[in-house]
Amino acid sequence: MASKKLVGIITNNKLPKTVTVRVDVLKKDAKYGKSLARHKKFLAHLPAEIKANCGDVVVIEACRPWSAKKHFRVVEVKLV
Repeated sequence: MASKKLVGIITNNKLPKTVTVRVDVLKKDAKYGKSLARHKKFLAHLPAEIKANCGDVVVIEACRPWSAKKHFRVVEVKLV
C-alpha cells in the first residue's frame, strides 16, 4: 500500500525537528461546479539530513504518529 503524499509550502520552522506545511488544493463545488481554493496545515517531522526553510516547497508523506498532531514526515525538498 502506497503512503499518502502531499506537496506544500513550509510556513513555520520554529519548532525543533518539526515544520508546518500548508497544502493547497482545488475542489469543485458540488452544486455549481465552480473551483474553490482550499488549504490545510499539517505538522511534519523534519529529519536531520534534510535542510529546509520557510517558503520551500516540500513533499510530505503519511507515517506513524510522532506526536498527537504530527503524523507526516518530509520526504524531499523540491526545487522551484
